[in-house]
Amino acid sequence: MLNVYTTTKPDRKLIKSNEIQLNSWIELVDPDLDELDYVIETTGVASDLLYKMLDEEERPRVEMDDCGTLIVIDTPFLEDSEEAFSYITRPLGIIVTKEHYVITIAPKEVKVLDNFRLNRIRNFRTAKKTRFVIQILLKTAESYQRALKVVNRTIESKEEILSKSTNNDDLLDMLELEKTLVYFITALNANDSVLKKLNKGFILPLYEGDDDLLEDAIIENRQAIDQSALYREILSSITDTYATVVSNNLNNVMKFLTGVTIILAIPTMLFSFMGMNVPFTYLGDNPYSVYILILVALFLSITLAMILKMRDML
Repeated sequence: MLNVYTTTKPDRKLIKSNEIQLNSWIELVDPDLDELDYVIETTGVASDLLYKMLDEEERPRVEMDDCGTLIVIDTPFLEDSEEAFSYITRPLGIIVTKEHYVITIAPKEVKVLDNFRLNRIRNFRTAKKTRFVIQILLKTAESYQRALKVVNRTIESKEEILSKSTNNDDLLDMLELEKTLVYFITALNANDSVLKKLNKGFILPLYEGDDDLLEDAIIENRQAIDQSALYREILSSITDTYATVVSNNLNNVMKFLTGVTIILAIPTMLFSFMGMNVPFTYLGDNPYSVYILILVALFLSITLAMILKMRDML
């Protein structure tokens, strides 16, 4: 898919264009060969910069050549299905050419750019390439923070469910959330390296106001890293706690069953012994011998149960 956008000068509204113009934003999402060839021919960008961004495993970095600068970042994306809930990260390539173009390219749709398409960004102009790049980085960091709020609410809801009953599916969902946080931490740290390189000022020229905007992006990204690490520690602690609770409950059940087995063994042994062909002059002739044996067995069983209870073994 190929879309071309430009901002109008009077009202600074983003409009869609039918052809590539100077100072326009060129958006490529899973483009075909014809679209790539058209962009390469029109903008003069190196084909390598475009083709390598079709790989979904591209890692955040900054790459420069004679045709322009490629900035790769990771953005969050929600995979929500009936079976599982999890976030993944998707790469987004931003190419600032030497010929007044900004090209964004990704193998799959990136939700962060919706803010720009829908004119939700203040002071956004496609002609201001450096500011456009920084605004994308800032919105990416903010999108991670919004995703982390969803993750935190999910952790709290799962914790409430697990406090009532321990279910394997809920524990697996917690594991999925922990994987999400691992992905986030890895992606955010890589994005942080990109932001620090841009902050040095030799990758892209920084104009008035860009320094403050870039500093905001660095702070937001750093906060997202800290939140991800915090939620991961909380989630890991919750998982370990419930694993301990499950193990402790199992130990209590086994302890109870062992105590009951010991108590029931007394009347079993007593009646088994009395059932042998052993002469008992008094009990053998007494018509109430069965009741006497039952009372003795109950007395011994209750006494043993009390002893086990006092020693916290029952």
